[in-house]
Amino acid sequence: MIITKTPFRVSLCGGGSDLPSFYEENGGCVISTTIKKYMYITSHPAFDRKTTTLKYSKTEIVNNLADINHPIFRECLKQEKLQGLEITSIADVPQGTGLGSSSAFTVGLIKNLKCHKREFISEEELAEAACHMEIDVLKNPIGKQDQYAAAFGGLNYYQFNKDGSVYVEPILMSKEALNKLESNLLMLYVGGEHNASAILKEQSQNMISDEEKQAKQKMIVDLTHKLKYELEHNNVDYVGEVLHQNWLIKKTLAQGISNPDFDKIYDRALANGASGGKILGAGGSGFFLFYVPQAKQKQFRAAMHDLTEMEFEFDHQGSTVIFVN
Repeated sequence: MIITKTPFRVSLCGGGSDLPSFYEENGGCVISTTIKKYMYITSHPAFDRKTTTLKYSKTEIVNNLADINHPIFRECLKQEKLQGLEITSIADVPQGTGLGSSSAFTVGLIKNLKCHKREFISEEELAEAACHMEIDVLKNPIGKQDQYAAAFGGLNYYQFNKDGSVYVEPILMSKEALNKLESNLLMLYVGGEHNASAILKEQSQNMISDEEKQAKQKMIVDLTHKLKYELEHNNVDYVGEVLHQNWLIKKTLAQGISNPDFDKIYDRALANGASGGKILGAGGSGFFLFYVPQAKQKQFRAAMHDLTEMEFEFDHQGSTVIFVN
């Protein structure tokens, strides 16, 4: 049996600039951190080596890889030429909540299958393999930040170059500043339903056809550069301001990112101690991330008590093999 553990991510600023429609023309960048919430993938030889068994929200048992319904399972197994396995996925957080679960699944699965074949794969190779699978093979209208975050782990600055290459630089801060950042970020589950692919597809098209929205995305890139500078100088409270400015811009980039209910939640959060926040992921559902100074967190939690808080800590590793039998 082989078990891989792959972290989910929280994006602080820059989302959208990792879409090819934007970075191929302008270059892009994102700052994100992985958290101690994980996607676990287990694999071991099936009892009947003629069948492949997959267990996720459904169970599939097939004799031919082409008959697999789950697209990522199907294409990854076909790519690695592996069958006769029983593979299970378990996640700490449901999909569709804006934490990069789909890419964490892809990264963790590729890592697991490579381990099964006793093949080494570096963090960069793993991230690119996942990008190739999701973007080129499966034609999902998504960017590259989630795959790189899941593969590398930690608090990083990701630069997306016009030629498609990605530069990864850790954000270096004092231990005290990093602890302050971790303790001042609060995550609230607001529920809702969304189609991330539809939102990202519209946002990607807007980057091509709408000069005003492209200009706004460039403003988010500028904010990301400023955030990198301030974090490296341990000015943690600047995160609240950046989250606020980022959210005001982000929710105008495509329909479905926000809605009147989310706007009310956001206004209530700001009135009770938060200095900024944003919906994680493509938008429309999932988690709101807020920056709340320690002295105001009691008031904030009391005012937002109707929403479920998910406590979390920063993760400092990317996808790892945690068990091999």
